[in-house]
Parts: sequence; structure tokens; C-alpha cells
Amino acid sequence: MSEGRAEEIVIVGGGLAGASAASILAGAGRPALLIERDAEPRHKVCGEFLSIEAQTYLAHLGIDLDALGASRISHLRLIQGRSMTKVRLPFVARGLSRRILDEALLQQAHSRGARIIRGQAVKSISVDPSKVRIDVASSGQISAATAFLATGKHDVRGMKRVYAGAMDDLIGFKMHYHLAEEQQQALEGAVEVILFSGGYAGLQMVEQYVANLCLVVSRQCFEQVSRSWDTLLDRIIGGCPYIAERLQGARALFERPLSIFQIPYGFVHAPDPNEPQGLFRLGDQVGVIPSFTGEGMSIALHSGCLAASTFLAHGRVSSIYHGWIRSDIHRSIRLASILNRAVRHAAGQRAVFHLCRIWPAAMRHVTTLTRVQEASMSRALSAS
Repeated sequence: MSEGRAEEIVIVGGGLAGASAASILAGAGRPALLIERDAEPRHKVCGEFLSIEAQTYLAHLGIDLDALGASRISHLRLIQGRSMTKVRLPFVARGLSRRILDEALLQQAHSRGARIIRGQAVKSISVDPSKVRIDVASSGQISAATAFLATGKHDVRGMKRVYAGAMDDLIGFKMHYHLAEEQQQALEGAVEVILFSGGYAGLQMVEQYVANLCLVVSRQCFEQVSRSWDTLLDRIIGGCPYIAERLQGARALFERPLSIFQIPYGFVHAPDPNEPQGLFRLGDQVGVIPSFTGEGMSIALHSGCLAASTFLAHGRVSSIYHGWIRSDIHRSIRLASILNRAVRHAAGQRAVFHLCRIWPAAMRHVTTLTRVQEASMSRALSAS
């Protein structure tokens, strides 16, 4: 890329949100330039739970989850200590690793005509009334009429999110395992949410007989175990026989766990009427829902599809999109944040678990209340 190159549309980030936007734009004859900082497919810290809404978007984008080997999940088990309660989900969920899913979406966008550059990091972004300037490491500056910011939980200089009111003392970890055959069969068809002192974890099967353990802890909890993953896991196993049983005889598939610090759970972008048009924030750049409810992937896909559809219908008037996306996700993120705050403390965990035990349908209602609503989905898919 040469210095000062001009583009009509640039998408920064090739995850769920960025790749879905690129696919829709290219399918409508508006192929964008997508810049992805990773040169190769990689794993990401994520629960990898696909709700029925996420599946709807993926089907619309031409992604065949069966062909990719996604698992099927029909039950939710909530576990605290030696106690467990379960409920059937209101839909059949799927499990699929981000490494496989993100790559499938990028390839689909490319097949529709999107141009993709990999292994290039964006250093900074600035916006004025007529264009967006994107500074790409080792490649100079790109001037775009419209840009879609989809860098996940990583901020870009010049476009830092305002976290007022969001939680930012949380750390996320992820590890894939090959479980012992008996434990794999016991976990099959379920997602297990495990409450423990200082945080919570999710365990489910993804593709190819792989189990994903994803957990969130407070910074204080991690410091109490001397910032050691092995000590943290031993502590969780010691307090929860269910997770100890699941991991007995398991083989870790990563040399060390993936991690991400200072997750801004509860963040929702507040539209600024004075902000120039032409910059669309997608995925975690527009809202970060706590992973407790498993809706992060559907919100990312929703934002990518809605932003692309809004652009196709209204051009670079990004304020329309930001108003719609805030309306679509604000309630879900607020409710999930309330639950997340509750389960951070022992008393809150006991209260949540007791409620779910005497009224199992409460877990099913939570999954319903935190989902992207049908009317919002229809708007996102209307122009694509």
C-alpha cells in the first residue's frame, strides 16, 4: 500500500463483526478493504457459545455450522460447589471455536469480493467531517470515505472507548482441552456455568471433540493466587468437584492459557451528536456484554450486519446506526451487567443459585431477556 492511498470503505478488524460487515457490503457490490492485524487464524478469549440469533446471522452470511463441525448444546447446567441445577435451553445452541469461525467468515467475505490484507496493524485513526484517516503500521496512511471499527476489545489510538460506569478490573482466561472419553460424554449437549469464589467459568464442547473452558476472575482474585494460572485452576478445582471431575485425565491443548485483562463489561458506546459521520463502531467497540449470558457473539454479528445494512440504506450517516445499535443492545448489556455484579460475590452467587434451583425456568428467562430481539434482527437483515 502506498502513502496516502484513498479507499471508499475500510474495515479495521477481521473478527465476527468486521468480517460480517465486509461480507454484506461485498455481496451488495460494495467491496471494502478489510485490514486484519493477525497474519494467520488464531484462537481468542471467548466462550464460543452460538445462540439461535448468532446462528441466524451466520446462516444469512452463508456459513454452514454443520460443515464446520460445530457441537450442539441443548441444556444449561448451573453449578456452585457441590450443587448443580439444570434447564433445557429455549433453542439448540452451537459451539464452535473462534479460530475456525472467524476464518470461515473471512473466507466468505473474500469469496464475495472483499479485499483482505492480513498481518497489518492499525496504529491510529482520526476522523474529520469528510474522511477517516487510518495509519497502518509499515504501510502509511489510508484515507477512507467510510470506516468500520471492529478491533474487538483492543482500542486504537485516537478512537479509545469511554468506559464510564463499566467494570474494568476483570481478567478473562481460556483453555481448550481434550477430555477423557467418559467426561466428554457427560458434557456433550450441555454448557456448564460454574460459580466459584472470585468469578465464574463456562465449559462446553466445541468442534472435533474439544472442550472450551473460559473463565472470568477479578484482578484481586488473580493476585491472591500470585498471578498463577495453575494455582488459580487448582483453587477452582478444589472448591468445585464437578469441574475437578470434568478435567480429570484431560489434556490441555494450549501451552498456556489465553488471557485478556481489563475487560470493560457493561460498556455501551454513547453516540455524540458532534461526532463526524463516516465511522461505524462494531462489536466490542460499541458494546461489551458480560460473558455470563453467552450473547457476545450474537451482538458482534448483529452489529456487523446492522452497520453494513445502515450504510447501504443511508450512506455514511453513522449516527443513525449508533442510535439503533445502542437501542438494540443497551437493555441486554444492562441486565447481564447486573447479573455479573451479583455473581462476583459469595452472597450474590448463593442468591442466584438458590433462585435458579427453586425456579429453573429463571435461567431460561435470562437467556431470553438478554438476546437481540427479532425486530432488531429484521432491521439488520433488511438491506442485506
